[in-house]
Amino acid sequence: MIKLSAVDKMTSEQKYKYMLILLEGQLSSEKNNIANLCNATAIIKAIMDRVNWAGFYILRDNTLILGMFQGLPACNRVKIGEGVCGAAVTKKEPQLVENVHDFLGHIACDYSTNSEIVIPIIKDDIVYGVLDLDSKEIGRFTKLEQRYLVEFVDILNKYIDWSKV
Repeated sequence: MIKLSAVDKMTSEQKYKYMLILLEGQLSSEKNNIANLCNATAIIKAIMDRVNWAGFYILRDNTLILGMFQGLPACNRVKIGEGVCGAAVTKKEPQLVENVHDFLGHIACDYSTNSEIVIPIIKDDIVYGVLDLDSKEIGRFTKLEQRYLVEFVDILNKYIDWSKV
């Protein structure tokens, strides 16, 4: 059982370190990819404040397909190179967008979203998809979140067989 009462007293960086510990513990005790990715999104939503959507898009046939997520219903498919998620795949690097309304080609799945961070999922030089987080707050995500979300994906890569998701 996960207890989160102590999180309220933590700094952001302490929360993110704890988030990684929770993820490692969850993934190390379960082999099912679906269960692990569902819990990964739940961990993000439980630990990171001011996030209105957290989830995965999985790359299949040159299209990002909606995967496990927490939040309102989202776009089912995103073409490579389109939107923030598509840019993360094309560039093979995180996309930190302070104001999505200034991002040329942004795809609005939820019109209340104002900022976004997308981490590409790359394992053995193969792009498998992205981890996508949205916030209603402009400028919500910083390099601190980026650093810990990259580590989050690194932990996922240790346990998830992306070819079977």
